Amino acid sequence: MVEDNPGDIRLVREALGECGMNHRLEVVIDGVKALEYLRLEKSSLNGSLPDLILLDLNLPKKDGREVLMEIKQDADLRCIPVIIFSSSEAKEDILSSYNHHANCYVCKPLDLDAFIGVVELIIRFWIDTIKLPKKVAP
Repeated sequence: MVEDNPGDIRLVREALGECGMNHRLEVVIDGVKALEYLRLEKSSLNGSLPDLILLDLNLPKKDGREVLMEIKQDADLRCIPVIIFSSSEAKEDILSSYNHHANCYVCKPLDLDAFIGVVELIIRFWIDTIKLPKKVAP
C-alpha cells in the first residue's frame, strides 16, 4: 500500500482483520519510497514482489501518477496489479490512470463501513478470486 494518510492505512488494516485475511500489508508513505521498496525487492536475492499494489494518487515527493507510470514501464514490475485507491473522483484522474495501465480505479468511500467493505471487496477479488502471476524477484 502506498498511502500517506494514517487514517486510511489504519482502516485498510482494520478491514483486513475484520474479514479474517492474513495477508501481509507493507505500507510506504510516499512515491519515492514506494519505488525504492519495489526496486529493492526486485534486486534482492530473497526478495518477493507484492501480489497487489494499492496506490493513492496524491502522495508527497512523487505522486501516484508518476509511480504508476514507472511501475508499468518496468518489465519486472508491470505485471503487478495496481489498484488506484483515491479520494479523487475527477474524470481526468480516472482516465489518466487507465491510460497509464492501472488495473482498476476505486474511489475511497467517505463512510467508514463502506470504506471497510470496499477494501474487503478489493482483496477478495484481487487476492482470493482471480489468478495472479507469482512474481518473485530474479
